[in-house]
Amino acid sequence: MEWQTLAAQLFPGGFEIGERDNFLSGSAQVAGRTVDVIGTTGHVPIGIEIALAQARAILKTVQDHPGRPILILVDTVGQRLRHRDEMLGINSYMAHLGKCVDLARRKGHTVVGLVYDQALSGGFITSGLIASACFALPQATIRVMGLPAMARITKVPEERLTELAKDNPVFAPGPENYLRMGGLHGIWEQDLAGELARALEASPVEDLRMALGRERGGRLMAQPVAEAVRTGSHVRPA
Repeated sequence: MEWQTLAAQLFPGGFEIGERDNFLSGSAQVAGRTVDVIGTTGHVPIGIEIALAQARAILKTVQDHPGRPILILVDTVGQRLRHRDEMLGINSYMAHLGKCVDLARRKGHTVVGLVYDQALSGGFITSGLIASACFALPQATIRVMGLPAMARITKVPEERLTELAKDNPVFAPGPENYLRMGGLHGIWEQDLAGELARALEASPVEDLRMALGRERGGRLMAQPVAEAVRTGSHVRPA
C-alpha cells in the first residue's frame, strides 16, 4: 500500500506528512489531537541516514511536544547491508534509534507502530517492534529472515525449516504468526482511523509481548524463562 493511501485512511481529520529519500515525517490529527508521524516507505533498507533521521524526529517530539503520541509507519527490508554502513557502525545507529524510542516511552509518549507493507530484521526491531504496541495490516510481510537464508545460516535444510514453520510461528513469516508470538498486538483489517484512535488510548505502559505470546500459544517459554532470570527461580514448564 502506498503511504499516501494509508495516511488518507488513518487520518480523515487531516495530516501534514512529507517524504524525503523514503523517510516520512510530519503530524496528523487523530480523534481531535495531534500525533507526530515518522516512518519509512519504498521498502527502504535502514542505513545510518534514516536511522539518524528517525532518532532525530523522535527526540524533537520529546523536546518540543512533551507527551505527544508518536506513530511509526513501517515499510523496510531491514538493516542496510553495505560495507560503508558496517564500517561506520550501523549497529550503534540502530541501537541509538531504539534508545530514542525507549526514551520517548519513558517520558510518557505513547508510541504505536504500524507495519503497512514490509518489516524485516533489524529495521523492524528498532522501530515498530520496540513501540508501546505494534500492529499490522493483513497484507503486510513480516519476517526476521527468509527461510532460504535461514537454511544457509543454520545449515538446517530448507525443507525441514518449511515443515517446522507449519507448527512453530518462530520460523514462519506473516502477521498472523507474529500475532501468535505476541510481537503484534493486533491486525487492522478495516476502520483504520478507529483502530488507531483506540490503540493510542489503550496502549500498555508495560511490555506485554511475552505474556501475549504465552497466552496465544506462540512463545510458551519466553515469559517463564525471563521471570526465572529476574528472580533466580526455576523455570516452570508451560
